[in-house]
Amino acid sequence: MKNYFILVFAIISASIFAQEKDTTIVFKKRVLESIEVDFLMSYYQQDGVHSAVSGGKGMEELTDITPTIVVAVPLNDDDVLTADLGISAYSSASSGNINPFDSATPSPWQASSGASAQDVLTTMVLNYSHSSDDRNTIWNAHISGSVEYDYSSIGFGGGLTKLFNNKNTEIGLAANVYLDTWQPIYPKELQDFKDNGNSLNGGIFNDFTIIGNTNYNPMAFSFQENKNRNSFALSLSFSQVVNKKMQLSLFVDVLQQQGLLSTPYQRVYFADVDNSFINEFHLADDIERLPDTRFKLPIGARWNYYLNEKLVLRTYYRYYTDNWGLSSHTASIELPYKITDRFTIFPIYRYYTQSEADYFAPYDTHLSTEEFYTSDYDLSTFDAHQYGGGLNYTDIFTAAHIWKFGLKNIDLRYNHYSRSDGLEADILSLGMKFIMN
Repeated sequence: MKNYFILVFAIISASIFAQEKDTTIVFKKRVLESIEVDFLMSYYQQDGVHSAVSGGKGMEELTDITPTIVVAVPLNDDDVLTADLGISAYSSASSGNINPFDSATPSPWQASSGASAQDVLTTMVLNYSHSSDDRNTIWNAHISGSVEYDYSSIGFGGGLTKLFNNKNTEIGLAANVYLDTWQPIYPKELQDFKDNGNSLNGGIFNDFTIIGNTNYNPMAFSFQENKNRNSFALSLSFSQVVNKKMQLSLFVDVLQQQGLLSTPYQRVYFADVDNSFINEFHLADDIERLPDTRFKLPIGARWNYYLNEKLVLRTYYRYYTDNWGLSSHTASIELPYKITDRFTIFPIYRYYTQSEADYFAPYDTHLSTEEFYTSDYDLSTFDAHQYGGGLNYTDIFTAAHIWKFGLKNIDLRYNHYSRSDGLEADILSLGMKFIMN
């Protein structure tokens, strides 16, 4: 009987212990505590003397304003849904010269008022991410879409991140696919020549007198049959906290593009074809022609070092190469300096240099016997310097409010960009982060 009571007591005790164990609440910190909203705005303006639309000669004046809103919503402790909506509105003297003949005196050095002188790009990205209970595994998936006057894109992809060594080591793998479609527009003189049955009867040729070679005959030109551009990217990253002051990150991307990789409205001029002009605008011999495949390989690293409680050193380097013969080096340094607990200033410098692609040649130097050709100076040899800085305000207590949202962060940056081929640009950006309280 004594043994019987001991056995019953043991069973009851085990049952109570099991029940207590099963109902124990384990605390798990949410990945995202509340809704976060980022308002981003940038203003960009540039000018230069090597317009690709005019075959490597002409003004490159362009302005672009890009407002963007990013909303991150916690669905539960582990899952976050993020929506990113952006609009890029630009005006461009260069692209306006796709049809410079709406002026009585067409010229690559004056802005056209045609429809192609401005456009709006609208983009949207939806991203879903999930974190494991121990927060050492994170996976995400996204879809995206964008559209503008002559171009549209659909994208999708995902990634996996693993953390090890008490979260001091991080490895990430991501894959992305973008399926793009052109609605090609062509230089006006080439479009009219083809539409008129390869003749000078009709279109702009009825309104203007050709000078120079009056027998204008761009027989090399034909409309693009392939209107798709597909891009596939695989990315691998590694990050390591080396010690209390140092962090190192490495990354490599493998990208493959196929389809229409040239820009249909960028002119090319041949040195072995006599030049034809309307006023001072050189009539195109053909459009840019480039291979229908391109393999890209960027490899880079980041190295950050904590100097003291006021100053941090952030560095970045990237090497890039592709099978078009272009290679480049990028290096940058940033020195955030904490003025107070809330305010940080940071000077920024970035250096970039690249070699030209195999298919590049300056204005009016390509030969009609070549298979591929471009006079886009983005594919030329050049060096570039970017100087700038910024001011960052952070308040973890979100004392300032707009409705139900507390202001956590403001980031203001300005950079001036100078390229050795004459291109100059200025970029001003503002970012504000709000958290729902």
